[in-house]
Amino acid sequence: MIELKSTKDLARLRRLALASQGLLQVSPFGSGLAGARRALAHLGYVQIDTISVVERAHHHVLHSRVPKFEPSMINKLLLNGDVFEYWSHAAAFLPMEDFRFSLPYKQALKSGQTHWYKDPDKKLMAELLARVASDGPLRSRDIEAKSSNNAAGWWDWKPAKKALEQLYMQGDLMVCDREGFQKVYDLTERVLPSHVDTTLPNLEEFGNHLIEQQLRCHGLASLKGLTYLRRNTGLRKVVKNLVDERFAQGLLEQIKIPSGEVFVIEPDALERRLPRLNNRLLILSPFDNSVIQRDRLKSLFQYDYQIECYVPEPKRQYGYFCLPLLYRGEFIGRMDCKAHRKERRLEIKSLYLGPYSFDDEVVMDAFVEAVKAFSEFQQCDSVALTSVEPQALMQPLRDALALQV
Repeated sequence: MIELKSTKDLARLRRLALASQGLLQVSPFGSGLAGARRALAHLGYVQIDTISVVERAHHHVLHSRVPKFEPSMINKLLLNGDVFEYWSHAAAFLPMEDFRFSLPYKQALKSGQTHWYKDPDKKLMAELLARVASDGPLRSRDIEAKSSNNAAGWWDWKPAKKALEQLYMQGDLMVCDREGFQKVYDLTERVLPSHVDTTLPNLEEFGNHLIEQQLRCHGLASLKGLTYLRRNTGLRKVVKNLVDERFAQGLLEQIKIPSGEVFVIEPDALERRLPRLNNRLLILSPFDNSVIQRDRLKSLFQYDYQIECYVPEPKRQYGYFCLPLLYRGEFIGRMDCKAHRKERRLEIKSLYLGPYSFDDEVVMDAFVEAVKAFSEFQQCDSVALTSVEPQALMQPLRDALALQV
């Protein structure tokens, strides 16, 4: 086991993690639609989130990595058959080439495992499936509209919604399109491109897939992180055995950082050529792939982060939807903000900077540039800044934002 003791070695490990996530390079995957496709294939998923205080998480994650990305591009990838929608550790868009690794969970649900709903109404599911087969793609909103009129041949909204979701989760239906945030469902055989591998992977194949995916997109991983939020105990056991085999073969090694956390890493990973740090500041989504594993984030970067929209308001420390701020390989603060779309105004409710070892003026310049790009992404023309810690930065930042945004 390698023990990292110097701050220089730890900083390099952090650079490896961030470079593997595509967060150090300006255009690691290319730009536009092709860049979004490559980014999603590399990351393995982008999480879908319903919160729209700022642009939704699945758009925000790609915006952070892909120049000229536009929110409409994910739906284009969906329509083109480049990605599909399903469950990873949460609802997500996933690369179509990974489709077969969604099959074990679908099979488990068909065999009686519960995802959201116990005892699904199989008769209603059969009726809905027949309806989609005969009439074509179906939106949950279509059922809602029909059921409110008590039209014959349709169903009560809540049971029908549950049945539709169960058909989707167990693989009989797929999302073929989105209209706004509304899913459109169709039969899997009509959505799935003909070239896609639909062979059910065994546990060893699935385990190898997870190990390779996590090392590709993170550079390093804890044993827990390799199967993050996956409840399949058999899969977790197989992954541990596969990791042990790779240790024995010299294909992986363990590395211990000062916090005591142990990661697995490929032997030559720290010797690889890595992108240089630059003065670009990134405003990340709370659901960004680089920060979603909070324990990993805390041990590797000493950044204690929690999204507080799920925390009762009196107990919030930083705000409803604080966004992590990344600068020169370090997480240097967080920003709670809201896009007022009708007014085309970005409201920064609170900004917390530090502690860090950088010059304040350099950080402020980088922050202002980042806010400018972020505001454009939110389709906002102006920025309002309400609160800053440390307070001494309030007026300089307000002045700079007024000049540049």
